[in-house]
Amino acid sequence: MDSARGSADFPALMAGALSISDLPNKTRSEWSSATVRLFCRSSAPPEGKSSGPLLPCARFTPTLFTDGLITDRPGIVLAVQTADCLPIILIDPKRRDLGVFHAGWRGTVKRIIEKGVGEMRRWFGTLPRDIKAAIGPGIHACCYDVGPEVRQQFESQFAYASDLFRETKESDPVREKYPLLFLTARAPGHSELPTKIFLDLVEANRRQLIDAGVSPKNICASASCTACRADLLFSYRAEKGVTGRMMGVAGIHDSFSTRTRR
Repeated sequence: MDSARGSADFPALMAGALSISDLPNKTRSEWSSATVRLFCRSSAPPEGKSSGPLLPCARFTPTLFTDGLITDRPGIVLAVQTADCLPIILIDPKRRDLGVFHAGWRGTVKRIIEKGVGEMRRWFGTLPRDIKAAIGPGIHACCYDVGPEVRQQFESQFAYASDLFRETKESDPVREKYPLLFLTARAPGHSELPTKIFLDLVEANRRQLIDAGVSPKNICASASCTACRADLLFSYRAEKGVTGRMMGVAGIHDSFSTRTRR
């Protein structure tokens, strides 16, 4: 696993594993846009109520500025790279379309996954109740400390924002052992320890999916925290920026290319 994920040939290895030949591979850049792009639509939008011609794949530059990609075309593999942010894959098994999304705190506060559900419905007629969602490994609430400005942005967007954060006082062994050294004139007589704020990014995106109409029973989230398991997973924070990237990959097998759309 380690040799494959660290290899420049990893997309090609995945292509071989999926038995898809000559496939274009598009990965997300190191940039947060909170936009969703359609990639290789194979039919007209559902509101047209008729099948359209096969549209050719757009020729994107190697750096694609987007936080989400969707497609309904077989033989296309979409991928998202992460190292603490959440990789989220949405699949509609009834209409056989899918999307991959990058959800850091910025994309989450801009509702990237809600937009993804909406774009899949717009282009493919996907019904939220049919979507199955997989939230991959990312940094969890145990390790994701953020500043008060992040909480303020969530509070401005979500009524349930208070459920996404917890606060803890930083521990100080010296202060605990010698409290008199930290006496001040302020009541209650001691200077305050700094407060740390932790964000539950997984729960934030789970709530967005539910609000968008995805059934809770169709949402699966990895229990692995990248910061806790830097021995197994890549973590930008735990490894202080010197790390690799994991890749979440999804595609529609070529055997579905002759399907009849309903």
